[in-house]
Amino acid sequence: MYAVLMAGGEGTRFWPMSRKLYPKQLLNFAGSGSMLQQAYKRIKPLISDDKILVITNAELKKEIQKQLPHIPTENIIGEPGGRNTAPCIGVAAAIIQEKSSDEEIMVVLPADHLVYGLSDFRKTLQAGVEYAKANEALITLGIQPTYPETGYGYIQVKEKIYSKRGKDIFRVRTFAEKPNIETAERFIKSGDFLWNSGMFIWSIRAIMKEIDDHLPELAEDLKLVRQNAGKPKFKNVLADVYARTKPISIDYGIMEVAKKVCVIKANFAWNDLGSWEAVYNISKKDKNGNVCHTNKEILLDANNNYFYSPKKIIAAVDVEGLVVVDMPDALLICKKEKSQHVKYIVEYLKRQKMNSYL
Repeated sequence: MYAVLMAGGEGTRFWPMSRKLYPKQLLNFAGSGSMLQQAYKRIKPLISDDKILVITNAELKKEIQKQLPHIPTENIIGEPGGRNTAPCIGVAAAIIQEKSSDEEIMVVLPADHLVYGLSDFRKTLQAGVEYAKANEALITLGIQPTYPETGYGYIQVKEKIYSKRGKDIFRVRTFAEKPNIETAERFIKSGDFLWNSGMFIWSIRAIMKEIDDHLPELAEDLKLVRQNAGKPKFKNVLADVYARTKPISIDYGIMEVAKKVCVIKANFAWNDLGSWEAVYNISKKDKNGNVCHTNKEILLDANNNYFYSPKKIIAAVDVEGLVVVDMPDALLICKKEKSQHVKYIVEYLKRQKMNSYL
């Protein structure tokens, strides 16, 4: 078994703390290491370091090497540019194929999610690996929803096809994009929808066959990646491949069109931590519902706020439901429920070429 940690992305919804050279996955939101380090710790008991690959932005490779010093340097792959998850996963599969064989099992995990209940998480992966070894199927992990979340994609399940280690695997009926609140409520009420976690398990043979069938141009480029994996020309070959590769997600490019797709119904708690509001929700709060990462705070009639200002005093009077993030060169103030819109600030900064704030 190989594990692939997807550690690219800019984390734009966490500006001004998250920056291009130090994005969300490298930050510590939960007090037990960065999100990347937590992802590594989750998988480590199941696998040796030499079988863990990290796919990231080329600019982040050195920092990731610092955060994960036990991972072999050659196992940290720097993408020349962002091309979404299908090329990222395809490159990882080609490298594993060269290192091992078509029968090797590949577990794909985002490096910027939170997971609670690690024993159950590992049992879920083990059940998926066992099924993938015996069946040429694409397996994804679905999370039992606890409320009608509009920020996640959903997976609708069909009949149960496998049960082991207390884990049930179902055929997938369909994938659904992020819904509006009315649709999300309908999904929850139906009882046959799960949150789409973006975690996958499959054999190299299975995923390569689907890429051949549905993304033939990428498949041709992956042959070059495999032929040059571990060789001096690899970096240049990867740059050439990415220069012509079209961005496409693994969900849209493969999972929504492949025939042998199934889902494990996972019971562990999970959060993709997609906004400052999500950080607020997982954080320890005072008696008035405030989260304070400050040098000192003076709060008068302040309720349900998120304050981050580690070197300054925060004084707040009669405010509620705010996010305040104070960095040396930038200050963010927004309503908690609008914190998803922070990404639009980053888009504005890019348009205005205000690169020093990115």
